[in-house]
Amino acid sequence: MVRIKDNVGKILNELPDTVELVAAAKGRNPQEILEAVEAGVKIIGQNYAQEAQNAFEIIKSRAKQHFIGHLQKNKVRKAVKIFDMIETVDSIKIAEEIDKASAQIHKIMQVLIEINSGKEQQKFGVFPEEAEQLVRRLSQLKNIKIMGLMTMGPMFGDPEEARRYFIETRKIFDRIKALNIPNADIKYLSMGMSNSYKVAISEGANIVRIGTKIFGERKR
Repeated sequence: MVRIKDNVGKILNELPDTVELVAAAKGRNPQEILEAVEAGVKIIGQNYAQEAQNAFEIIKSRAKQHFIGHLQKNKVRKAVKIFDMIETVDSIKIAEEIDKASAQIHKIMQVLIEINSGKEQQKFGVFPEEAEQLVRRLSQLKNIKIMGLMTMGPMFGDPEEARRYFIETRKIFDRIKALNIPNADIKYLSMGMSNSYKVAISEGANIVRIGTKIFGERKR
């Protein structure tokens, strides 16, 4: 039996005070999410707007919700209403949709720019050399607030294999932060998951997205 409360407590005790925990709740039911919130989780990470909506009915305002999946254009309007932050913006097209939907409900949507630090064609995210240009373009949108960067890295395997991706993203983070681009408050670096968050923290992550170590393996 998975003891979510104990898992959350252990992780929170080992995280530095400067690092925020996002409980990655893909495929988890609202009761599991509520248990994590009651154990001290302040941010829930969701891949699907409908799952976030279901969770919101239970957790209400007790925790924030971050979107951490790939956002499709036809889901933007719903996502903007539900989420406090969208961590996976990787194109001007999706950003413009977020901006437009946010304006309609008088909301400033906080976003992170997703970096494809390994330049892997099968993954989402902007390539490192295109990151600055995207930040500059998004900074001109009135209903978006750029809050930092995010990268995935490998989901499985040796955590050390992810280190080079984290180092690359940290370099981009530091460079863009130093530019002081208007309307870009580069303060969050979201990197690392259940198998790699310790490596990510050592390379500068201040948001980590942890699912399996909290909720256990997802049921197939």
